[in-house]
Amino acid sequence: MKNIASECLERVREEKPLIHHLTNWVTIYDCANIVKVFGASPVMAHASEEVADMAGIASALVLNIGTLTTDFIEAMILAAQSANKKGIPVVLDVCGAGATKFRDEKCFEILDTVSVSIIKGNSSEIARIAGESVSTKGVDASAVEKNLQEIAQSLAAKRNCTVVITGKEDIVADEKKVVMVKNGHGMMANIVGTGCMATSVIGTFAAVEKDLVAACVAGLVCYEIAAELAAAKAEGPGSFKEMLFDSVYNLDGGTVEKMMKVE
Repeated sequence: MKNIASECLERVREEKPLIHHLTNWVTIYDCANIVKVFGASPVMAHASEEVADMAGIASALVLNIGTLTTDFIEAMILAAQSANKKGIPVVLDVCGAGATKFRDEKCFEILDTVSVSIIKGNSSEIARIAGESVSTKGVDASAVEKNLQEIAQSLAAKRNCTVVITGKEDIVADEKKVVMVKNGHGMMANIVGTGCMATSVIGTFAAVEKDLVAACVAGLVCYEIAAELAAAKAEGPGSFKEMLFDSVYNLDGGTVEKMMKVE
């Protein structure tokens, strides 16, 4: 696992995969930018008339229900069906799951209709999708009493996918293994969009690495090391966000291997 992050970073920059998004309108600009500065190519097509065609030429599909509507979910399903047919990874950010009945229903509609490769969310979002009785404060995590690693693996087994729980320490799990990512910085919690950007990064790295646990770990490690580097120079949330993009752009494999914290 030690070299996978730097290797995937190099592959992203060499292959420049096209990452198709149907994502959160609040953070769509940031999601496009983070993919671009990593070296990949973002496209944010959402019209139902073209999503299937766009997914058909992409290397990964990222879905984020942060600003969901019924029409938007229908377009997500069309895009995911096309992605499934092509055999590219589909990443679903269950943003806000546990906050409302409608949001929960639409998450399950997607999961029951198409094959999702990676489910990503915070602790309470993932717990709710795993069937636990928890609530989410808008899009912020609330307390989950049960073991998060067990929840992640149980959901991964049930949905035949990889599960990512982001937080102070990130959990990446499939049915057989769990990896903890301990990079990152508290400043990330002070700006809107860091979670959505993480989903886009995961999709970007999944586009170049078939081992999806390794892809998720690699993406999170690179993204969160860049956040550590940015926070060391920033004077507050505004400059941190600007420096985050610069730190990603200038990130090198040697720095990644030196700074990564994975168990």
